Amino acid sequence: MLLRKVWESIVPGNSSSNRNSATRVTTGIGSLDVLPEDVLGIILRKLGPEDAGKLCVVCRSWRRIVISDNRLWINFFQTNPNNLWDLDSIFFSETHLPRQLSVSVPVSLMHLYGQRAKVPGAVIVDDTESAKASRRQLKGAIYSALFDMNVPSVCAINQATLALYAARRTSGIVVNIGFHQTSVVPSIICCLLMLHHACAIAHFLHGKIMRKVGVEVVGMGALKLTGFLREQMQQQNIYFKSLYTVRELKENLCYVALDYEAELSKDTLRSYKVPREGVFALSKERFQTGEILFQPRLAGVRAMGLHQAVALCMEHCHAAELMGDDNWFKTVVLCGGTACLPGLAERLKKELHELLPLYLTNGINVIPPPHGVDSAWHGARLISNLSTFPGAWCMTKRQLKYKYRRNRLGS
Repeated sequence: MLLRKVWESIVPGNSSSNRNSATRVTTGIGSLDVLPEDVLGIILRKLGPEDAGKLCVVCRSWRRIVISDNRLWINFFQTNPNNLWDLDSIFFSETHLPRQLSVSVPVSLMHLYGQRAKVPGAVIVDDTESAKASRRQLKGAIYSALFDMNVPSVCAINQATLALYAARRTSGIVVNIGFHQTSVVPSIICCLLMLHHACAIAHFLHGKIMRKVGVEVVGMGALKLTGFLREQMQQQNIYFKSLYTVRELKENLCYVALDYEAELSKDTLRSYKVPREGVFALSKERFQTGEILFQPRLAGVRAMGLHQAVALCMEHCHAAELMGDDNWFKTVVLCGGTACLPGLAERLKKELHELLPLYLTNGINVIPPPHGVDSAWHGARLISNLSTFPGAWCMTKRQLKYKYRRNRLGS
């Protein structure tokens, strides 16, 4: 019945009915024109996204109605049976992240739904923080391995950038506490346009890592903290079977004290039951473990503290004057499993206020991992929500071969 009325709205009948419709029709959808907008919206929702999309090819009037009804497509997003799409994440991606286009093109909710429904085949991998030659070699190996498994395309983005996106930020300093070391990385969205075959294309928009400004590296990572806690437990004659037990205790009992000296005089004894091992009780070891991030000498390590590395990075960013907005580097985003230690963000903010001059500390915001250990994954999910993904974000096997061939000819 509905399809018949749609057909009648575009196919002329006899001449008399045609003349009558000429004086009656205002929106071009025939007899359905008498329906209130809310009722028409309910009918379209009952059709579902696929059939509603097909109405766009019926005529211009139906196309205008279906595309312009944002409430309709919001409903389709929210009632998607896969329940995998976060509408807020999609809106953030489209309005804040670079879409890899040289000009801004408005995108309708219907288009966004269609792009997500396609489920583009791509894998997002972490672009390592190691030396340039090592990064190039590792990326080449990852690309080759994934393409051998018939992955359609691969996107390599630095973990610091992914963590920044997960915190719904597009610029700032990311403190990535890794397994062996901690990297303090200034990152900022950058748009460099170049001409290629007479067309303006985006050359680099993944969130630029400002290596020339200064990526600070501290030789203190999650493994060092776990090893330090192990030593403290051995000194207290606390028996454990493996290093995995120590790591679980670190993740569930340890924290960072806001005032280390004051914490020493408090009763901090707590216990935790490790499956198949028993109950373990820790006291001062709970906050002494995280303290070595700020006082590496406690673990016998000669290195700057985390707060000193972040302060140095901020000073470099301020001196570089990269943007008109001089506050972009005052947002500090923490990422990594160890960055989830309770109290770390508050302690780092306090130390920065004590270490830096007032004009640098005013407005500092330290953000703990917004999604815990999965922050980088959520950042990748935001990128995959872009209407232009995979597109220019990713590299295909054919593009990789062309790139290697061009590099060989250039050398």
